[in-house]
Amino acid sequence: MAHQSDKTTQLPLLQSSGFSGTASTFQTLGNIIVSIVGTGVLGLPFAFKVAGWAAGSLGVIITGLATYYCMLLLVQCRDKLASEKESTEAATYGDLGFKCMGTTGRYLTEFLIIIAQCGGSVAYLIFIGQNLSSIFRSHNLTSSSFIFLVIPLQIVLSWINSLSALSPFSIFADICNLLAMALVVKQDVQIIAGEDFSFADRQAITSHIGGLPFAGGMAVFCFEGFGMTLALESSMKERGRFSKLLAQTFTGITLVYTLFGFFGYIAYGDQTKDIVTLNLAHNWSSIAVQMGLCLGLIFTFPVMVHPINEIVEQKLKKSTWFQKLASSGCDNSMTKLAQCCIYISRAILVLGLATLASYVPGFGAFVSLVGSTVCALMSFVLPASFHLKLLGPSLSCWQKALDVFILCFGLVFAVYGTYNSIVGV
Repeated sequence: MAHQSDKTTQLPLLQSSGFSGTASTFQTLGNIIVSIVGTGVLGLPFAFKVAGWAAGSLGVIITGLATYYCMLLLVQCRDKLASEKESTEAATYGDLGFKCMGTTGRYLTEFLIIIAQCGGSVAYLIFIGQNLSSIFRSHNLTSSSFIFLVIPLQIVLSWINSLSALSPFSIFADICNLLAMALVVKQDVQIIAGEDFSFADRQAITSHIGGLPFAGGMAVFCFEGFGMTLALESSMKERGRFSKLLAQTFTGITLVYTLFGFFGYIAYGDQTKDIVTLNLAHNWSSIAVQMGLCLGLIFTFPVMVHPINEIVEQKLKKSTWFQKLASSGCDNSMTKLAQCCIYISRAILVLGLATLASYVPGFGAFVSLVGSTVCALMSFVLPASFHLKLLGPSLSCWQKALDVFILCFGLVFAVYGTYNSIVGV
């Protein structure tokens, strides 16, 4: 996510088309869905439990609309730069940050993207650990134990330099997500249709005000896909249709998110867990879906950490000692030693993320924290800031007011949402 070009490995439909404006509408649609929909959706029923079904539904809809609007702001900013003859086109989010705020803007933007990438990677590991612990509950192993059991494989996979071979697993993981959602909805309907079901104890709005920003953070995390906005738009053959396609896609995703969160909470009520697959009956179909989800995430984890590795290695290769290590000697012995250093740095990163994941108390709390902090800043604060900076003089009063509102609300939400996620609801 640090650079859009890095994430093409997560979007197989872009591999044949690149970013030269040759992707069809169907390809772009598929890539938007792959960029946005992830494992966070399986935490939405818990978010509805915390906020209430009415507040949760409204929150998801507002988050979807705000995210869509801010994605369009990024495209408008890039188009503004492209219209200036002396300015080169901003290809990435980091490039846009540089155009708006100089070196500080680039560092800030890429720092937030990397932190978000780390957060997503940790969320993957937490999800894998909790689901495997649920599947193999008779072995009395904790979630942390399963996280470290898969780490050797994750380290080996992180050593793969060409990630194109792993890109199909991104689609596999999304298919498993859809199957898991379908299985959850099927069980939801069965529970709701049962004779013992009662709607009376399902809250429309939580009585605890802290539940609203907590659920909001989870919703923002579910819509996070800003790292690919500019790349997706520029990859489309008919770029003028991008905003309409994005609106249609966001409408569909928002509707699915709202219904999934609503029915998940209505079915399980106060028993709703932070990963709704943990509420499923312990039978072969639910175990198969959970295993598929875990397998897909295990193989897409190296794709998630690849941009982090790239930035670490760029800094490493600029160091004097590494350059001497890589270039000294007439044979390849020192070059291999330098490569070994890179492998060690990747292994340390994976171990560090696994250690962090083992200390996280719960999937829902962590996802809300990431959504409330880096995702909120990337999704709302930076786009509004860039838009005001580049197009401020040409904007109408209501457009300026809306940008300022989004900017201020994003900052307040980030501060309060972070506090709320840490102290708990």
